[in-house]
Amino acid sequence: MPPLPPSPHAGLDPERLASFRAREEQRFARARPQTRARLDEGAEPWLAGVPMHWMRDWPSPFPLVVHRAEKARIEDIDGIEIDDFCLGDTGSMFGHSPPPVARAIRRQARRGLTYMLPSEATLRVGALIRQVFGPMLWQMTLSATDANRHALRVARAVTGRRKVLVFNGCYHGTLEDTMVALEGGRTVARPGLVGQVLDIAAEAICVEFNDLAAVEAALATGEVAAVLTEPVMTNSCMVLPEAGFHDGLRQLTRHHGTLLILDETHTQSSGLGGYRRLHSLSPDLYVIGKCVAGGIPTGLWGMTPEVAERFAAYDLDRPEGHSGMGTTLSGNPLQVAALEATLSEVMTAEAYDRMERGAARLAAGLEGAIARRALPWHVVRVGARVEFICAPGPLRNGAEAARAHAPEVEAALHLGLLNRGCLIAPFHNMMLVSPVTKTRQIDRLIAAFDEILSELIP
Repeated sequence: MPPLPPSPHAGLDPERLASFRAREEQRFARARPQTRARLDEGAEPWLAGVPMHWMRDWPSPFPLVVHRAEKARIEDIDGIEIDDFCLGDTGSMFGHSPPPVARAIRRQARRGLTYMLPSEATLRVGALIRQVFGPMLWQMTLSATDANRHALRVARAVTGRRKVLVFNGCYHGTLEDTMVALEGGRTVARPGLVGQVLDIAAEAICVEFNDLAAVEAALATGEVAAVLTEPVMTNSCMVLPEAGFHDGLRQLTRHHGTLLILDETHTQSSGLGGYRRLHSLSPDLYVIGKCVAGGIPTGLWGMTPEVAERFAAYDLDRPEGHSGMGTTLSGNPLQVAALEATLSEVMTAEAYDRMERGAARLAAGLEGAIARRALPWHVVRVGARVEFICAPGPLRNGAEAARAHAPEVEAALHLGLLNRGCLIAPFHNMMLVSPVTKTRQIDRLIAAFDEILSELIP
């Protein structure tokens, strides 16, 4: 049975919800006079008052201004300490400034930050990447967006095909090729794209996640160079793969000569080596990023030896000139130093064991609070990543995930949690448990969630 269509207020009284939100906004503002004053003084030179526009997308009346962050806590400039379950939306999944990474950054800072050449650590870290993520041939970028962009270019080069297949509701960074949606059975450019002039829908095919019949029909045209997917859809409400989906996807791509690109930027939360290692997936190209270097901007992308051989043949025959791939600062020694420290000392099996136990505790606590009110909501967990969804579940695809959002409810919950000392990701209801997150922090979040529900449901 598909989930029931959710209510826009997710089963809550809209007047009570609005009253709660108004009180919480006042509470937030009263507690942060210095933050408001400093934003009034220093924000004007920035477009929208912040260095990246999405820093305004939190549900608070104005953004937090952070003084410091350590382990799984941040402190704002008003001296308020907050348990951080957003963790930079995965960028600091192992905690803020892990000591081994901080030490590696200090050491490398004395030796130079960038010089367009490999460092000695580069010659060591490749073995670590293979040990954790598999025996591929690897490249470094500054972000997972760039890693996805380069992986897709290679797929198009070696297959001689133009199109990419993605799943409705996907997100692969700001890669233009994947900014499409499925509307009325047609692939269209996503609404709201700024300054988009090329017809990206002409080079992409969008189908629903978990729909192998739609995948097969799209691949049968012989036009698709690659399927680019996360193993679990994470950027809206989380959608898990149904039994047999990934096996079917792998079989179909091989049958039709299409390459499979797996983007694990978020699903590294699954365990050491990501969802791929945990579930024995076998992509042709593989992308990771965000937390892989402990918070230093870094993406990695790898290809199987077979794809690398095909790419070498293509590269040998292509005309001389710029490849259109790479940026000057990619692979710099600061990245490599942080990456080596993360892979060798931070991203460990023991760390993931602690994250798994903590996330299981968090998920169970949230489920209990929801069940006590008989709310038609559910909780999803992928390793250290937990999400409450204000609609029935499980969700099957991106269309259902989009309908499951209840923006007014989510904004009120987010702000209520923040005022009770708990920060979660602003764009969805995602929470991460790091290896340095304490049990008491998890219990505080559960208690805050329960308290908010008590205020919203008489």
